[in-house]
Amino acid sequence: MSAAEGSAAASYADAPTHSITAGGVTYAYRELGPRGGVPVVFFLHLAGNLDNWDPRVIDPIAKEHHVITFNNRGVGATNGKVPDSIEAMADDAATFIRALGLSTVDIFAFSLGGMVAQALIGKHPDLVRKLILAGTGPRGGKGMDKVARVTYFDILRATVVGADPKEFLFFNRNTAGKLAAKAFIARLQESTDGRDRPVRIQAFQAQLKAIRNWGRGAPADLSAISQPTLIANGDNDRMVPSVLSGDLHRRIAGSELVIYPDSGHGGIFQFHRQFVPLAIEFLQR
Repeated sequence: MSAAEGSAAASYADAPTHSITAGGVTYAYRELGPRGGVPVVFFLHLAGNLDNWDPRVIDPIAKEHHVITFNNRGVGATNGKVPDSIEAMADDAATFIRALGLSTVDIFAFSLGGMVAQALIGKHPDLVRKLILAGTGPRGGKGMDKVARVTYFDILRATVVGADPKEFLFFNRNTAGKLAAKAFIARLQESTDGRDRPVRIQAFQAQLKAIRNWGRGAPADLSAISQPTLIANGDNDRMVPSVLSGDLHRRIAGSELVIYPDSGHGGIFQFHRQFVPLAIEFLQR
């Protein structure tokens, strides 16, 4: 298909779910935007499925780029069992990318997805041209192993008031943060047909175990990342401490860093109007 033809869907909310089988796993994925050039593959966060990508981030990028979102093994509508290591998740991601017949991709990775993306480059460096890392941290980063504790605490807080846990995990609990959280959750509901399967508790627990092991592992050698890298976060990330974004920036040669004020783990969603043009410019450079 030519770049001019592109995908039939007009927006991510309308994008149908496809599947492809490789290595004994049937991966669920969606795609949007014109074919041709280097695709942008989106790597998901903890407990996220295909419905958890913000259309205000996906849609503008997909105007100029072939965008692919997918569920890794055991997540949502993808079958199998979630691995308990980030490195195994990276191998699965490589299997999915190659199954699509792709030899080079750009990666947009958020939170857990950013850890998987770093491991992917370590194990399959030739697959990746450019890298966007948001709300994430390096293997062995200080405080990374506390993600599970913060996550369970905020799930409890959200349950008490009948809110989506992402309102607590991704956003500050001040006026600006609460407004941004409500708007973000509303955007995630724009897709009404063909909703993805919820993430199972066993999958969620396996992901948390993998993150804990990643946090307690030996510090990564980030000098191995030679790809152009854009790093973003809010200045008050409780899940993956914001200081780790600065750590990534210092250790990845030539990387760029943007920190959004008065925002948390989901800073790129709260400040999507500022972040998305920056990301598009970075990808098109």
